[in-house]
Amino acid sequence: MRSLTLAIDTSTDVRVGLAADGAVLASGAVTDPRAHAEQLMPLIQRTLADAGRRLADVTQLVVGVGPGPFTGLRVGVVTGHTLGFVLGVPVRGVCSLDVGAAGHHGAAGEFLVVSDARRREVYWARYAADGTRLAGPFVGPSADLPQLPVTGPGAALAGGASVALDGGLLALAGPDLPDAGLSPLYLRRPDAEVPTTRKSTLLQPRLARGASRS
Repeated sequence: MRSLTLAIDTSTDVRVGLAADGAVLASGAVTDPRAHAEQLMPLIQRTLADAGRRLADVTQLVVGVGPGPFTGLRVGVVTGHTLGFVLGVPVRGVCSLDVGAAGHHGAAGEFLVVSDARRREVYWARYAADGTRLAGPFVGPSADLPQLPVTGPGAALAGGASVALDGGLLALAGPDLPDAGLSPLYLRRPDAEVPTTRKSTLLQPRLARGASRS
């Protein structure tokens, strides 16, 4: 049976791609960054239909594990885990920034791949001219980036031209990119966290009139 790679990435918006036999078959995107949970599975189904394939035809999955915002990134990684289990196929996690590096052609030297981390910060990593990751990923203000050419979904935040992540390229190149595991690369804590200390719900007794406050 021929291999069919399904790629999923929700580190920025929602990206899906299909590749087989060294060629991209189809790719799709939903550019609303708040629609990950609602739009991912319908997009997967549409992308498969565009290629004349079924979910049962998939022989491997590649999932972008970020870095990215907590909620959106989690949707893609969990979906990849679930589909891999249901279909009984391997799931490979790759750094989403590595996909941007794989699509950056003609670099004369080192460069950066950048995506929007919000809060006036960016996620970034440093690459050699051949696309090999040299350092990162990191998160921080765009003003602190090394003075190198930039590409990727958030390049405009660092003075470059933004290039969206390509789901088809992820499906094509993903199986050969470095294995990043399947733990999401959040790089910072989520906005909502479980309190680490307990607050008493009992009313504190009031000081009696005339009592010392020392």
